[in-house]
Amino acid sequence: MNYNIKKANLNDLDETAELFNQYRIFYRQQDEYQKCKEFIKERLDNEQSNIFLVYVEGKTVGFIQLYKLYHYIKLEKQWLLSDLFVFPEYRGKGLSVALIDCAKKWCDETGACGLMLETEKTNEIGNRLYPRCGFEYDSNHNYYYWWK
Repeated sequence: MNYNIKKANLNDLDETAELFNQYRIFYRQQDEYQKCKEFIKERLDNEQSNIFLVYVEGKTVGFIQLYKLYHYIKLEKQWLLSDLFVFPEYRGKGLSVALIDCAKKWCDETGACGLMLETEKTNEIGNRLYPRCGFEYDSNHNYYYWWK
């Protein structure tokens, strides 16, 4: 399948927001396109994340979003692979792998030590995909959240 990947900017806001909205719906969240658009705009305006879009025949069909973190053991920058989504009709065609490869290349380009991610235990697609892409499962840590 022919595709191309590019780094998103504010000119891509509408399609990026739609992808992000669909991603959230996949995770059982309400359809909130306008809030997603505001959220993505703020991330791009303030350079708080890096988003890469994948296109097939000129149509935006997926994205990956990375946030900068710092690794306390390696004492280096790393990227959090926060969000990865490809429209269902384009899955199984290597686009998620291509987006992950793009994120790995971004690590090289930005001098980061690597990528980390978290996904739901029930995310069968992701839990098969990530090991195929070289990610190692970390069973030694528990992740805790505090929400206000």
